[in-house]
Amino acid sequence: MEVIAVNTSSKQYNVCIGFDILNGLQSMIEGFSPKVSKILIITDDHVAPYYLEEVKKQLSNFDEYIIPSGEQSKSFTYYEKCLAKCFESKLDRNSLIIALGGGVVGDLAGFVAATYMRGIRFVQMPTTLLAHDSAIGGKVAINLPAAKNIVGAFYQPELVLYELNFLQSLPINEWRSGFAEIIKEALISSKDNISWLMNQIHHLENLDQHVIEKCVLMGIQVKNQIVSKDERESGIRAYLNLGHTLGHAIEAYLGYSKTTHGEAIAFGTLFAVYMSEQLFEVDLSFQELVQWFKQLNYPFYMDLETESIIQLMKQDKKNIDLKINYVLLKDFGKPILCELDEHVIKEQLNRFLTMLTK
Repeated sequence: MEVIAVNTSSKQYNVCIGFDILNGLQSMIEGFSPKVSKILIITDDHVAPYYLEEVKKQLSNFDEYIIPSGEQSKSFTYYEKCLAKCFESKLDRNSLIIALGGGVVGDLAGFVAATYMRGIRFVQMPTTLLAHDSAIGGKVAINLPAAKNIVGAFYQPELVLYELNFLQSLPINEWRSGFAEIIKEALISSKDNISWLMNQIHHLENLDQHVIEKCVLMGIQVKNQIVSKDERESGIRAYLNLGHTLGHAIEAYLGYSKTTHGEAIAFGTLFAVYMSEQLFEVDLSFQELVQWFKQLNYPFYMDLETESIIQLMKQDKKNIDLKINYVLLKDFGKPILCELDEHVIKEQLNRFLTMLTK
């Protein structure tokens, strides 16, 4: 088991990563102070048939609540239902919520924990590759119909337990989704990291356990270095949004159920690399990245109505006064946050989409 210590201004906690580490869950929880009075496991109807019973075998004095899988559950409706379940289960301020699932479950359950009784403890137990990113750093949230993660809080977990065996049941599009965030973390950290990924990963099926663990460790270490310095995104934490301005706009444009988060972010990352090359006159291996993304079967969203996309970008929560703040790269490992005129972005997006059709 690998252990990464996260040290933010509000809390210190461990991220435990590895294969066959689930049996340590109960002893970890028993080490919490004050002692945990009761546990509520929040999971979804996709994860529950695979892993809920395994987790329950490790615990005592718990209840469970199963939500529908998918981004639609990050809503006020299910937020209220989860709060009602907390009350029905008689959770108190010494209780604990376990978020067993991917990013949707983690974001929703974390926001429930942040607000029930003005805040109770919670544990992140990711079951997807994508959640290696969302489970670390304390961002918890729900969506509005037109804006992703617009209602939320910064609220750190007590523990992240990342049982890598849980990844074995993921469909290939979820591997692509999660791997997109690892690509992002590599690009903003160093040329060595992105080169290693491109040399090692030629497909996302039946990956070696050692390669999986190394990818996850690299992604979490990069994120930890950033969130430990900037917990509330007042500075460098914004760099973790590379690819997300366009990616979030694509999700809202298509409808959250029509694409995975990471696949949309991957396309947004390609655009950020393209725009960085154009605006800063640097070589970021854009054409090689395009071919690599095609090799990994990432979708390319060619039928975007650019005016609608720009309007959605302007609603991104990184923006102030509807001016678009965009994360770009001066070089590998050198991200920068730029305020860009919408006309510049629209022109670059049109050129990007035209170039991809050639």
